[in-house]
Amino acid sequence: MSSEMEKWLERRGVTVANIAEIVYSLQSPYNPSLSLEECEDSVHTVLSKREVQYALFTGIALDELAEQKLLPAPLQAIMEADESLFGVDETLALGITNVYGMIGLTSFGYLDKVKPGIIRTLNEKGQHIHVFLDDLVAGVAAAASARIAHKDPKATRYSIPEIP
Repeated sequence: MSSEMEKWLERRGVTVANIAEIVYSLQSPYNPSLSLEECEDSVHTVLSKREVQYALFTGIALDELAEQKLLPAPLQAIMEADESLFGVDETLALGITNVYGMIGLTSFGYLDKVKPGIIRTLNEKGQHIHVFLDDLVAGVAAAASARIAHKDPKATRYSIPEIP
């Protein structure tokens, strides 16, 4: 189903490479040997998780329904305006970031504020509504970045003492 999810993203103008570039920008300062290919692999892994796919399917569907003006009032107006206090879009994306813990959460906050790369493009008002997708892409990038951080062989490993 991961490849199907990639098709849904591509239909909305987002590629795995777009997300991997953001992951690379987050992790390369800490891992100078990191490659874009490793970042793409991490994005693929995150996209293969069922709970991530469900969040993406839900958010993309709501964005598309809003574009078609098929949502009930007042939700339609909220989506068209991309109301700053709506917050449901960030809440859905947080489900993705939590897959890889606190690093994902803090990275998501940064990405939501700075809006680099494809996230900025999606957030700009245009002919499409991406109320959910910009945050969901940030969530995927943050999770993929956290996954790389957790796997870093240079990270200090602590042993847990046995309990007497």
